[in-house]
Amino acid sequence: MQDITCLKQQQKDFQLTLSKFAHEIRNPLALVQSELQMMASSHPEITEYREWEDIMENLEYIRDLLREMTNYNNAGQLSPEQTDPARLLKSIAASFRPSLEYLGISLETNIPGHLPMLSLDPVKIRQALLNLLRNAQEAISHSHGIIRISAKAVSGGICIAVSDNGCGMTDARQAEVFRPFVTYKSGGTGLGLSITRQIIEAHGGKITVQSVPDQGTVFQIFLRG
Repeated sequence: MQDITCLKQQQKDFQLTLSKFAHEIRNPLALVQSELQMMASSHPEITEYREWEDIMENLEYIRDLLREMTNYNNAGQLSPEQTDPARLLKSIAASFRPSLEYLGISLETNIPGHLPMLSLDPVKIRQALLNLLRNAQEAISHSHGIIRISAKAVSGGICIAVSDNGCGMTDARQAEVFRPFVTYKSGGTGLGLSITRQIIEAHGGKITVQSVPDQGTVFQIFLRG
């Protein structure tokens, strides 16, 4: 019990540090952006330089990182309501399907027409599952990509699985996949899966991962009734 209390305090301290860090970065970032806009207005030719594009890409990365930090800090703040998980999952799948079709990735679903009603924050659950779907999408680089979403009622709640036939992960990577700022993707922030775990655990649920290199990955979520 003491270890759990200590871990929770460490997480709170970490979130407070992130919040302060994000706040301190936002102000100078806004100033830099304003100054660059003024420079571009006075000297539009500088936007033709290759270095200008690099600067813009790096600024966008910083903005993404700050947004992810905010999402990480807010992941545990829920607004639960009685929710139909089947309807929510089908809506999430429908919203993500077009982007996968554009990339030539198939999305298969096995979602029952009825699942037990749960007290959930539908916005946060959507965020968590979209993080998993994006992670699955980015793991696929071949021409026969398949992502599957399935759900079923289990004792005490429901189980949701998101799987892909992408690059998979080694045991070492699986062990740290939920750690903040750990990423193996170019330009990744390393916060998406950490946010997902926080959201699921804030609901009193659990998320696990199983993966085989070059075969794919399965994330399973258990949400209590």
